[in-house]
Amino acid sequence: MTTNEYDAGAIRVLEGLEAVRKRPAMYIGDVSTRGLHHLVYEVVDNSIDEALAGYCSQITVTVHIDNSISVEDNGRGIPVGMSPDPKYKKKSALEVALTVLHAGGKFDSNMYKVSGGLHGVGVSCVNALSAWLEVEVKRDSHVHFIAFARGKPKGPLEKRGHTKGTGTKVTFLPDKDIFEETTYNAEILLSRLRELAFLNKGLKIVFEDERTDDEAIVMQYKGGIIEYVKYLNRNKELLHRTPIYMELAKEDVEVEVSLQYTGAYSEVTASFANNINTHEGGTHLSGFRAALTKSLNDYARKNNLFKKSNAAISGDDTREGLTAIISVRLRNPQFEGQTKTKLGNSDVQGIVNSLVYEGLQTYFEENPSVANRVINKTLEAARAREAARKARELTRRKGALDSLGQAAKLADCSERDPQLCELFIVEGDSAGGSAKQGRDRRYQAILPLRGKVLNVEKAREDKMLGNNEIRSLITAIGAGFGKDDFDASKLRYHKIIIMTDADVDGAHIRTLLLTFFFRQMPELIRRGHLFIAQPPLYQIRKGKKERYVNTETEYEDFLYELALDNVSVQKKNNGDSAPIETEQLIKAIRNAQDRERLIGRAFRVYGVTREALMKCLALPRESYLNPASLTYSQLTALFGEGVEVINTLEAQRELDEHHDENSNGKAKHQVIRRKDQVDLAFLKSHEFSALLSYADSSNGVEDPVYTVSTQSDEQKATLFESNVLLEVKDFLLETGRKGLNVQRYKGLGEMNADQLLETTMDPQNRVLLAVTAEDEAVADDMFTMLMGELVEPRKDFIEKHAAEVQNLDV
Repeated sequence: MTTNEYDAGAIRVLEGLEAVRKRPAMYIGDVSTRGLHHLVYEVVDNSIDEALAGYCSQITVTVHIDNSISVEDNGRGIPVGMSPDPKYKKKSALEVALTVLHAGGKFDSNMYKVSGGLHGVGVSCVNALSAWLEVEVKRDSHVHFIAFARGKPKGPLEKRGHTKGTGTKVTFLPDKDIFEETTYNAEILLSRLRELAFLNKGLKIVFEDERTDDEAIVMQYKGGIIEYVKYLNRNKELLHRTPIYMELAKEDVEVEVSLQYTGAYSEVTASFANNINTHEGGTHLSGFRAALTKSLNDYARKNNLFKKSNAAISGDDTREGLTAIISVRLRNPQFEGQTKTKLGNSDVQGIVNSLVYEGLQTYFEENPSVANRVINKTLEAARAREAARKARELTRRKGALDSLGQAAKLADCSERDPQLCELFIVEGDSAGGSAKQGRDRRYQAILPLRGKVLNVEKAREDKMLGNNEIRSLITAIGAGFGKDDFDASKLRYHKIIIMTDADVDGAHIRTLLLTFFFRQMPELIRRGHLFIAQPPLYQIRKGKKERYVNTETEYEDFLYELALDNVSVQKKNNGDSAPIETEQLIKAIRNAQDRERLIGRAFRVYGVTREALMKCLALPRESYLNPASLTYSQLTALFGEGVEVINTLEAQRELDEHHDENSNGKAKHQVIRRKDQVDLAFLKSHEFSALLSYADSSNGVEDPVYTVSTQSDEQKATLFESNVLLEVKDFLLETGRKGLNVQRYKGLGEMNADQLLETTMDPQNRVLLAVTAEDEAVADDMFTMLMGELVEPRKDFIEKHAAEVQNLDV
């Protein structure tokens, strides 16, 4: 057996990196929230590839307080030797891998048997799209470090101490000039990381969000995809207790399949290729579905479970209530583009088909009671499908013939181009009346719903089609429903907007509608046609000024504006006083609030008091370039006697020998933490970096003196003065509230037609919330828990999150 050396020579260059910043969507899909999270996945995929190769057992992902991200693994570490490529002779392989597109170890099949990072634009792409990126590699007994700014190295690769471990740590901050949004959603990241932990049996993945005080989440599943299926079905009624599991390794292809049937009416199937979620399926999914249908039909015929000899179960019937995970690993996967959403390897279909068919035949023979329950469920599904087909035909005829009945509820628009048309689904006749009067009849249609919509989570299609409100929805939208019948090309409106009241009844109706669309028209969500209207929370009036606001932040901003109509704020620096503009003031207040949160976290996590923190922030910036390498003597010279720095590697050894005269022979680091002690880990933290940035941007760490005065120059009088900006904030908010008239809107019917148009329906002013499903398996689980038959999981969820409820309207 030959040993393949993973060194600088393994990094092969295909082409340069320059167009990524100009056309980022070509490489990560888009520059919205989806693209933002894709950056993390690209880095994590590299660590996963190390795990697949057998060199990595733990991956840690950390979201820092400033929304930068660290991904750390204990793999071999990216090679740091000089690149053997003549074009890059003076550069390390690490720098080449991070600055050249299509440079990586994945193009050499000897380095990685299977890999998700096939296209090789991963980390270099992340580097190009980051404001800054830092890499720390533990390899060859040393810690190696290199930093980049917008894809360009800030300096050469450098060594930072010794280490016995190995691994790579990548930390980056997405560039605000590239991305529409740079705030990470912990739930989205956690969903993908949990998925990877299930798919890679035994791999430990740790997720920590430093923006909260929550503990780190550790995910490690020795049962692999069997535990994944159990997790997805934890809130469902099971047809059989233990998931069915099959695995096969054949012709450089490894296949794992696990499935389980439940009493639900929907299907949850997820397919993966080399850990990449193939949302659009592909040959592996086709092979699985064909085998499942054939296996169930063959078993039913063999055991005379069909009443008619020529009867058969359709593929849709066999998948009702099915939860399945299909995972394949192969050397040369063929994906559709960098987004990797569909597998195209033709040979995989036959391999998966053979495994699943033979595996199910064996399982059914050994477990006839389970087989009979599954067959009975599929036969019930077939009968319901036939009843639904008849009801569907009736709905179609009714929609075509009974146009007067439709017109009584739907107030249609005159425009016939679906791309320009909008359908507002409103709650009740009262809101429907205001919406009909306020709309633009050219392109806005209104569909009022009477009462609550049927919960389709608990109903099959035949019962669903017996509900008048559901039938009205299907007829108005015009594209059919369900997997077989829905046709997006027949959509009558390309914007479908749910517009309900801002109370608990409105929230319930909105949830019922979302359940219907997710279960029966998921393509609306996938194609971006579904939205939720955001009516204003408040109408605020003071004198002739009037404002509608949607958030508490907007409310506060309006209060500042009202206050500053009557008073002015001056900032005193070095004895000089200068007025501060409203926008500048509000930004300073936001920064002060963020700063206070960071100071609070510094104390909670690191035990650093405000006094010690202020002393550290006042030191020269060069003091923090590499504090870990400082000795105790250097630290004493740097920080003086005022601040003691504890927990350094080199300093710790000296501290053991360095005794305070008054400590009775005890080393300084053993003394109980005092007000002036600072843990070195804090000086290296992202919290401290963020506080340094705040201090630099405001020319200091303490607030200057702010004076609030009357506006009149002739009789200017000081009303309030403080060197604490948050106290100034409170004074301004209180001033703004004087004489204010605030109306809280709960129902759309409380607004007249003009107000509803101005705030909620006019494209120039309105706010729409786009409905998306980043992970449909997670969304399915949430709908099952909240809207399904089982009460206990719903009760647990409510009890767990009850304390988080804010602004509850009943």
